Formats: sequence, structure tokens, C-alpha cells
Amino acid sequence: MPKLGESIQEATITRWFVKEGDQITEDEVLFEVATDKVDSEIPSPVDGRVLKILHPDGALLPVGEVLALIHTGEETGGQEEPIEQPSPGSALNLQEGGSQVVPASLLTTNRSNRFYSPLVRKIAASEAVSQEELDTLKGSGLSGRVQKKDLLHYLDNRRSETVSKVQEPPVAASVQPVKSSVSIGEYDQVIEMDRIRKLIADHMVMSKRVAPHVTSVVEADVTGLVLWRNRVKEDFLKKYGEKLTFMPLFMESAARALTEYPWLNASVDGDKIILRKHINLGIAVARPDGNLIVPVVKHAEEKNLTGLAKSLNQLVEAARQNKLSPDDIREGTFSITNFGTFRNLIGTPIINQPQVAILATGSIEKKPAVLELPTGDVIAIRHKMYLSLSYDHRVVDGALGGAFLRRIADLLENFDLNRTV
Repeated sequence: MPKLGESIQEATITRWFVKEGDQITEDEVLFEVATDKVDSEIPSPVDGRVLKILHPDGALLPVGEVLALIHTGEETGGQEEPIEQPSPGSALNLQEGGSQVVPASLLTTNRSNRFYSPLVRKIAASEAVSQEELDTLKGSGLSGRVQKKDLLHYLDNRRSETVSKVQEPPVAASVQPVKSSVSIGEYDQVIEMDRIRKLIADHMVMSKRVAPHVTSVVEADVTGLVLWRNRVKEDFLKKYGEKLTFMPLFMESAARALTEYPWLNASVDGDKIILRKHINLGIAVARPDGNLIVPVVKHAEEKNLTGLAKSLNQLVEAARQNKLSPDDIREGTFSITNFGTFRNLIGTPIINQPQVAILATGSIEKKPAVLELPTGDVIAIRHKMYLSLSYDHRVVDGALGGAFLRRIADLLENFDLNRTV
């Protein structure tokens, strides 16, 4: 199972395009996998013949899991060497002319034969879950593998038991656990979440669990920005063949502010803070099926406005046609979501882990505003919008988050009206 993104630890096989015994060539599509971000077709890295498919359609598997065996040696006159089946926690690595078994001890650090994904191990380490505790958990995954939801459920129960013991009155009382359920009326419609919606929900809940969210809001006067765009957008389209929306302008200001405030372009790994060298802006895009995806414009600090607009338009079009590659959604360091697309004024977005902040842009609206002129104050019609920033309080405090957000607003408010395209 290939690594499909920085925060992606597992993926689902949705379809095999080959069967056992098929002769395949390098780069021929073997199977399709799906994550909460994107569906991808995975090509064969070698020429050869498919000896064994180890996992069926629908299997949810961790990154690094062996999915199939491909024989790359010469044919042996119809006689095949026996295939040694992998045991749980081990992987087969076929060399030319034979096979080699890699023991479970090389793949996992636990003393048992169970496999634990890197994400499960990270959560266990942060919550002080011992190896002995992990080994006792009943997993809901394939072959009893412990998934993230199993560990989180265990942690919730452990915390509840701890609270109950602390709050237990001196006189023992018999308390029966109460399970909550949602009542369903006669005419209510029950709809099962699709796979993407379940994975998005899981990712959002995880983000709220690991990062203490704080949101700051400022109002920006973007009258100059609006007037400039209205004046140049037709020339921009003729010259570059690209539509100029407001988003590239927001991206340009965010990238410049991030170069001045690098702690907002960071990630948290346990008790370590990773300051990212490049600014890779993830832009939230709504797909036709109603789900969300976040393609990434890489090295935004190196691109001018034209480059940002071209990169963004290409990714948005690919996202809406479900043609994004795994690389298109990887390595984001800061995200922007545009609530203004839906005529919303303010939003409090959830941080896209493992980033530490996300910017939300609201709808631009005409408002009466007081302007201070040398001859006195006047009321004028101005174009205004709200900018909101959700940030991880483990890394970004209120002063830093507020200063960064104010800097973005200042860059938008002081836009150069004499700028050419």
C-alpha cells in the first residue's frame, strides 16, 4: 500500500484491475485505492506475472501492507515454485527467481504478532497507553487489527472510569450504564454515510481532539482590491487565458504573511514543532458529490499572482472532475477555505491536521463606513469582508494569531491600485 499523503495512514482497496495469473507490464494499473482525500489508480512498478492477490476489494489496510505478489523472473516451463504465504505481521518481498520472508519483528516494535499503524502508535504514545494495554484491545479491522476508532473508544472508556472513581460517593451505589440512541419517527429518512463522509467526519473529530482550537476575527476594507480586480479581470483573461477570482489575491497575501510569521506555517509532532521550509497552500474545494477535498498549491511563496491563479484553476478543475493525483493533495502546510462562496460572512473552520492554522474568507459586501479625511469624517460606501483564523493553541497564542491575521488584512487593505497584470 503506497503512502498517499502526509497524514494518511491507511486506504481502502476499491477495485482490482488484474487477477491472479495475469501478465502485466510496468506502469499498468493494478488496483484503485480510496482515502478520505482522493481516489487513486496505482500502477505496477515492474513487469511480471501476478502470482497472488493477498487482499480483496473493500479491504482497509495500512500504508506499507503487502497487497500482491508479482513474479519478475523468467518462466520455468509452466512449473511454479511454491508460494510461502505471509503470516500476520509479516511481508513478502519477491526477488528475481524466488521469495524472501521479512519477519514481523522488523515491521513492528511490539513483542506480539499484531500490526499497529503509525497513527495508532502515535495516539497510544501521546495517551500513555502501554504495549500490554494495546495487545489486549479487540480490533474491528481486518484480521482483528486495532484501528484508530478502537483505540479512541478505549480511551473514552478509560477516562469515564477514571472520572467515575474520582467522583464516587463514600456510600457504594449501583449505577447501570445508559446507552443513548436517536429516536426515528415514522416519516424520517435514514441515510447511511458514504465512505468519504465517514472518513472526513473521523478526520475532523480527530483534529478537535488533538488541537485546542482558537478563532480570531478581523474586518477588512477591500474596496481598492475589488475595484482593481474589476478593472483588470478581462485583460487578465485575454492575456493569460485564466479567470482571476479573489482567491489568488487572498493566497498571495497569506503567503507573504506566512514568510513573516513562520510559526503559522508549521506542524506539531508530539512535543516538537516543525517549521516548514516551503509554503504549500491547501485550498478547500467542494466536489459535485457534496464532499470536500483540499488540493495543494506547492511553493506558493515563489509564485506571482499569475502563477497562483493558474495553479489554483488547474487544481480546482481537476478536483471537480475527480482527477486529482495523490501528489496534488500532499504536503499542505496552511489551508484557506472560502465561506464567501456561499454568501456567508464568518466561519470558524476546523484545522486540517497536521497543520496549525486555517484561514476563512467571508463574503465581500458593500457597507456604510466612517472614513477619516483631512476635512473631517464622512460616511461612504465601502467593500468589506471578515477574515477568521482558527489556530492550534499548543503552538500559536492569541498575540501571534491576532498579529498574523491583522497582517493579512493590512496587505489586502493596502493593495496597490496601480499594479499591472
